[in-house]
Amino acid sequence: MAKSKTKFCCQECGYESPKWYGKCPGCGAWNSMVEELETVVKTTGVPTVSSQTKEKAISIIDIESTKEPRILTNNKELNRVLGGGIVPGSLILVGGDPGIGKSTLLLQTSFALTANGLKVLYISGEESVRQTKLRADRLEAMSPLLYVLCETNLDYIMEAIEEIRPDFLVIDSIQTVFHPAVASAPGSVSQVRECTSHFMHTAKGKGIATVLVGHVTKEGAIAGPRLLEHMVDCVLYFEGERHHSYRLLRAVKNRFGSTNEIGIFEMTEAGLVEVSNPSELFLSERPKGVAGSTVAASMEGTRPMLVELQALVAPTHFPTPRRMAAGIDHNRLALIIAVLEKRMGMFLQNQDVYVNVAGGVKLDEPAVDLAIAVSIASSLRDQAAEPHDVIFGEVGLTGEVRGVSRIEQRVREAKKLGFERVILPEKSLKGWTPPADIEIIGVNSVAEALKAAFR
Repeated sequence: MAKSKTKFCCQECGYESPKWYGKCPGCGAWNSMVEELETVVKTTGVPTVSSQTKEKAISIIDIESTKEPRILTNNKELNRVLGGGIVPGSLILVGGDPGIGKSTLLLQTSFALTANGLKVLYISGEESVRQTKLRADRLEAMSPLLYVLCETNLDYIMEAIEEIRPDFLVIDSIQTVFHPAVASAPGSVSQVRECTSHFMHTAKGKGIATVLVGHVTKEGAIAGPRLLEHMVDCVLYFEGERHHSYRLLRAVKNRFGSTNEIGIFEMTEAGLVEVSNPSELFLSERPKGVAGSTVAASMEGTRPMLVELQALVAPTHFPTPRRMAAGIDHNRLALIIAVLEKRMGMFLQNQDVYVNVAGGVKLDEPAVDLAIAVSIASSLRDQAAEPHDVIFGEVGLTGEVRGVSRIEQRVREAKKLGFERVILPEKSLKGWTPPADIEIIGVNSVAEALKAAFR
C-alpha cells in the first residue's frame, strides 16, 4: 500500500523537515522551505537482491587498467577543460548566468560531433523546436544527425532516447524536466534529484555522454541541492561579463581531468569562437606609458596568461578611504596596501585606492601580488612603470617577495608577446635556464621590485 505524507524541503540545500521553518536549519537560507508530497510504499518481508546485479569485491591489483576513450570535438578549448575530450557515458553539468551562451556552446558542440558521424539528441525544455532551429540557422549548425525535441516529461524523454539511441545527449535545462510520479513542481529538490538520477543511470548503462544545463542562483551557484553536483562527473561554469565579448569556461569538478583548466571564447554574431592566445586579447587595448598600469603573468591551470592590472590612487573625500577591487580579492588588496604603508613608508591613509583587472578577468592566485603593489606605487607617484616589463611574485607581510610556480611558462609567454624584461622572485631563478633575448631581474623584496620597475 502506498501512503502519502507531507514534508518541507529546502530548495537551497535539500534539508528535509516534517514542519515548516522560516529559516532553514541546514544552510540558514530564509523562506526556502517548500511543501512537497512524498509517497511511501510499505513492503513486507526481507528484500532480496538479484544474483545478476550482485558483485563480489576483488583486489585492486586484479583490476585491469584501461584508458578512458575520448570523443574529440573541433573545439580545442572545450577539449582542454574536459581533460582531453568527452568521455562516453559521462554526466556533465553546465551552469551559467542567463544569456551567457550555454545553449550556443552546446548547440555548436552538438553540430561538431555530428560531423564525426555521431548521433546527437538535443532536448529543449525552455525553447520550442522553431527557436532552436533559428539559433541553428544563425550558427550554421545544420545536420541530419542532430535531433531536436521540445519536451519536459521525463517518461517521454526516455522514450525518445530509446527510439533514437543517441551518442550524445543534451538536456536544456534540468530544472524544467519533471517526473510524473513525483508530486512536486519542476525545479524542486525532489524533481531535480529524481530526474538527474534517471539520466545518470541512462548515461552509465547505455554509454551516452550526457550534458545537463543547470540554472544558477543570484549568488552564482548552480540552483538546486548540493547533491546535484555530487552525482555528476563534471561540473562546468560558463562565466563572463555582459559588457565584454569573451567568455570563460571553468571546471570546478572533473573526474576525468584537471579542475584547474579554463577555456576562453569570444562571442561573435556567428557564435562562440575559441581564443587560442588570451594574453594577446587582454593586452590589445593596453595604454603605454600611463601611471598605474602594469602587466602580470598569471597561471590558469597549465596555461600562462598575461593580464593588465590598473590602479588608481586619488585623495579621498570620506572619513575612511575607499578600497575597491575588481577582479582580485578585496582582502588581498588590503593586505598589499598595509605592506606598502608599513614597509615602504607610503602614506595611503588619506587616499582612495581602486584596482581593476582589465577585461573583467578574475585572478585568485598570489603571484599577482607584486604587480598590484607596483601599480599602486606607480599611481601614487604618478610615474609610469616600464611598459615592456612583466611582473609577478607573491608578497609577504614583511615585504619579502616569495617564489611562485611555473616560472618557465610565464617567462616564455612574456617573450612570445615581445616583452623585454621580467621582474620575478629571486628564489624562483634556481633550477632552470632563462631564454635568450629577454632580461630577467630577480628581487627579494618589494623595495627592490619598485627600484627595478622605475629605473
